[in-house]
Amino acid sequence: MPRATIDDVAKLAGVSIKTVSRVVNREPNVRQSTRDRVDRAITQLNYKPNLSARSLASQRSHLIGLIYDDPSAYEVPSSGYVIRMQEGTLRACRATNYELLIHPCDYRRRDVRQDLQGLIERSQPDGIVLAPPLSNMRKIVAAVAATGTRFVRVAPGTEALPEFVVATDDREISAEMTRYLASLGHRRIGFIAGDRRHKAVVNRLPGYRDGLEESGLAYADELVADGDNSIGSGEAAAEQLLALDDPPTALFAANDDMAAGVIRVAYRLGLDVPGRLSVAGFDDSALARLVYPALTTIRQPLSKMAERAAVDLIERFGKPDSEPRTVVIPSTLQIRESTGPAPS
Repeated sequence: MPRATIDDVAKLAGVSIKTVSRVVNREPNVRQSTRDRVDRAITQLNYKPNLSARSLASQRSHLIGLIYDDPSAYEVPSSGYVIRMQEGTLRACRATNYELLIHPCDYRRRDVRQDLQGLIERSQPDGIVLAPPLSNMRKIVAAVAATGTRFVRVAPGTEALPEFVVATDDREISAEMTRYLASLGHRRIGFIAGDRRHKAVVNRLPGYRDGLEESGLAYADELVADGDNSIGSGEAAAEQLLALDDPPTALFAANDDMAAGVIRVAYRLGLDVPGRLSVAGFDDSALARLVYPALTTIRQPLSKMAERAAVDLIERFGKPDSEPRTVVIPSTLQIRESTGPAPS
C-alpha cells in the first residue's frame, strides 16, 4: 500500500493542503471542527509528515531536546527519573508531531559547556527542556542560554531568573509530610537534608521546619543531619540520629535513596520499621517500592512537569515577546508500609 500524502489527507478531510499543513504544525486560527476533521483523516490514512520538508517550509526543526543529569554518575542510577521525564516530553511531542532528542549530561565534566553547545548547534532544536538538577546550575543554564535556543527549566529550586519555569511545591509538600508524621503521634521527627547543589532539594528542609511549627513541635538542630542524596549518606545520617540519647521515632529523608539507607540501618540495629521507627522519603522512585517495607514518600509529578515544559516550548515558538512565568504542579503523598503510629 503506497504511503499516504498530504494531498490524500486534504482530499479525505475536504480541506486545502495549506489547512492540513497548518493543523500538522499546530498553528493557531484553525477552527476546532476543521482541526478534528484533519486529525481523523491523518489517523485513518496513517499519514506521516515528511520532517525535512516540514522544517524547510516552517523554519522549524520540529525537534525538542530533553537534557538531563547522567544517571550513570550516581551510586544507584535512577532510571525511573529519566523514564518519567521522557514519558511527559514524548506525550507533548506526539500530540504536536514533534520528535524528541534526549541527551544525558554529566555536569562534572570540564568540557560540559562545549558539549551542550555543540549538541544544540548540530541538532538545532526548537526548544530545550532542562531537567533538574541541571536546571539550577548556572554554568549549564548559561551554556544553553548562550545558544539563543528557547528553554524551560524544570524544578530549578531557589535560582530565580526571568525565564519559563515548571516547578513543584517542594517546601509545601515537605511540610505536609512532616504534619502527617506528627499526626501519627511522633514528637521526635528527624530530617536528613540532601545535596545542597540541588536547589529544589534544599527547599525541603524549610518545609520540614514549617511542618513542625504547624504541628506545635519545636525545631531542634540535633534532629537534622546532612546527606548527599546517596544511600551511604542516608546510612551515616541515620546512625548519627539514632545514636542520640533521645532518638527520633520518625525519620524523613529528602530523597528515597537516603530513606533506603535509613531502613538498612534500622535492620542492622534490630529496629522494627514502622513499629519502632517510621521512615519517609521524597521522589517516589522505583526504589521506594522495592525496599521492604515499601516506602512512604512524596511523588513528584515529573512526567506532567516535563510535558508542560515541552508544550510551553512548542506553543511559544515564533513568539519572542512571551512573558516569562512559573507554573507549579503539586506533588502528592504516597502512604505505604514504612510509616505507622509512634511507639508508646
